Amino acid sequence: MGVEAVIWDFGGVFTSSPFEAFNRYEAEKGLPRDLIRTVNATNPDTNAWALFERAEVDSAGFDRLFHEESAALGHPVPGREVLPLLSGHLRPAMVDALLACKARFKVGCITNNMASSHSPGSESTMVTAMGRVMPHFHAIIESSKAGVRKPDPRIYLMMCEQLEVEPAACIYLDDLGINCKPAAALGMRAIKVVSEAQALSELAEATGLTFKGAA
Repeated sequence: MGVEAVIWDFGGVFTSSPFEAFNRYEAEKGLPRDLIRTVNATNPDTNAWALFERAEVDSAGFDRLFHEESAALGHPVPGREVLPLLSGHLRPAMVDALLACKARFKVGCITNNMASSHSPGSESTMVTAMGRVMPHFHAIIESSKAGVRKPDPRIYLMMCEQLEVEPAACIYLDDLGINCKPAAALGMRAIKVVSEAQALSELAEATGLTFKGAA
């Protein structure tokens, strides 16, 4: 089946990876490297991160629960200090690729986000990035509004329904392998975004298009 749609994650795809900011914070605080990622990967369906992205707790609840979960790993971290780390810098070449794809295919965005005044969307850099990118999508699904989050297969099928395409006709880009796996299992061509150049190169191969900045 030919390509009919390209579906994108937002943070870590159109913006620089939050993992870089996590590691800087950990170094500044004298914490073990990748502690924050470890907290987020522990009980991934029911932890503070998951509850917040499904809008099942507010920012105060996330702050408390994340502190408890990190403390259980021996290094208490207030959740309120983690949220600002999610605001990365926009990747212009990836935005150009989106526009090129939109000229040929349907384009959608599936993002795990947080409905809160303290969400990453409240940070000025993220507001600017989202303001430049989001208007270009034909369809957008936000976990905090849908009540379901990646890697739940339902959210990918919801996007296919909105775009009126079959999974096998879709390309999916995400910076997390755990989110790419269900997309691939549904029949999508999944691209894990390790770097901008690598992702653009794989997207070019999958679509037949040419992108500036591809490796």
